[in-house]
Formats: sequence, C-alpha cells, structure tokens
Amino acid sequence: MSIKPSILLQHLAPKLMMTRLAGSLADCRAPWLSQYLIRSFIRKYQVNLGEALLSDPSQFGSFNEFFTRELKPGARPLADADWICPVDGTVSQFGPLRDGRLIQAKGQEYTAAALLGDAELAAQFQGGQFATLYLSPRDYHRIHMPCAGKLLGMRHIPGELFSVNPVVVEGIPGLFARNERLVCWFEHPEQGVFVLVLVGAAIVGSIATTWHGLVTPPRRREAREWRYGGAGQPEAAQFEAGQEMGRFQLGSTVVALLPPGDWRFNPQWQDGRAIRLGETMADLA
Repeated sequence: MSIKPSILLQHLAPKLMMTRLAGSLADCRAPWLSQYLIRSFIRKYQVNLGEALLSDPSQFGSFNEFFTRELKPGARPLADADWICPVDGTVSQFGPLRDGRLIQAKGQEYTAAALLGDAELAAQFQGGQFATLYLSPRDYHRIHMPCAGKLLGMRHIPGELFSVNPVVVEGIPGLFARNERLVCWFEHPEQGVFVLVLVGAAIVGSIATTWHGLVTPPRRREAREWRYGGAGQPEAAQFEAGQEMGRFQLGSTVVALLPPGDWRFNPQWQDGRAIRLGETMADLA
C-alpha cells in the first residue's frame, strides 16, 4: 500500500528540531522579527483582533504573546448547559466510548487507556462519551473548563510530535495516543471524574496550565505525574465552568472524556463543524 507524501514527510521530518526552532522564534522579543511574524500571521489566517483584549498588533512583545492573546470580557458568552465547549476550534470526532475505545478518524480507533497512560483511570469511562476538538492556527488558543471541577491530577506523557491537522490524523493510526500530551483529570461535584487531554504536536512551542505554569518544554523522556488534594500533596484547585485552565503556544487538539451518563450532545454538532468557546457541548438527559 502506498503512503501519501504528506504522511511520509511526518515520519521523516526532524519534528523536535523544528519545534524547538519554532519555539525560539515565537519567544523572540526583537520587534523587527516579532512584528513581522505577527502581522504576516494575521494576514495569512485572517485573524480577528477585534475580539481580543489587545487589538493593536504592536502591543504584543512576542509572537507567543499574540498567539495566546486574551479575549475581551464577554466575547464568549457561556451557555446554560451541563457542559460547555472548552475551546474555539473544529469538531473532529465525538460520541460514546465503545469497549474503552475512541474514534480517531474514519476506520481508525484507539484506546482510552493508551491515551491517558492509565488503565485504571480509563476504566472509569466505560459508558462515557468523548469529544476531540481541533484548534487550527487561526483559533483562540486558551483552554477553558467545560464545567465546574476540582483538580485531582495531571500527567505529562512524552511522545511523538506529529502534526494534528485532519489529513495527518487520518493517515497515522493512534496518533493522539502516540503524541506528547498532558492529561488533566478533575472531579465534578455531581457528575464524577472527567478528563481534558491537551495533545502536543509539531511546532507546538509549549503547553501550560494556570495552576502549574509551563509544563513543556523542557521535553523529557520519562512521564511525570502530579496529584492534588491528598495528604502531603498540593492543594486541589477548584474551577468554575468557563474558567481558563491552560493554553497552547501554536495549535493543537483537546480530547475531552465525559463520565458515564445519559449525555446528549449539541444537536448542531457534527464532524468538521466550527465551534466556539462557551456554546453548548452536552447536557445530561
């Protein structure tokens, strides 16, 4: 079977070196470079700065400051729903976990245990639902809480840095369980445990959370884990629906795992549909 050139390139390209270079350029504070990158990006992707707290490109000291820009208060009203959409982006896949498996793309599946790096945690989502949400370069890149929750743990899992654009996702089996990722799990006061997985990708400069700060880089070979709220552990942060929890520097993907229950996704959702932070994602029947 022949391999598409775009997929072959993903296997051959020096992705880590490219990612480090992209991160260095994005952090550069020399105005001649940062402003060139910012203004070129705005033109190419038709970025709407009118909804950003800082609307003048010259107000950003680096490309990363621009890329992780904050929105104006009220720019994303929150729906009255059990779960709201945590990001701006595009629906990739969503639906029930069947035998502990998620759909990556048509004809491709992978396991929740592989994604989370924890079979015991994954077992809690038998009968649950999932949603895979793709953030393109032009999207707002902060991640917010889909519902209220108490932070229980965070696990950084090293891995590949394949691109997460739809063409590559369709061509590389198990991509989301192979890429570098940050698994964050929380407990809702009524619904139970839920998970947000922040998936890294080629040229994603960093992944950060509001409670920890920068998690990656540096990139390590071994997995790291943090637990919260227990004896001798850091205090467990409490979050409200819509509250910021993390961010990407350059685009990537969020995979959400909903706890078991009679969930009804937004009837307007379908694969490939554009979505916005704060709109209805799912309700319990």
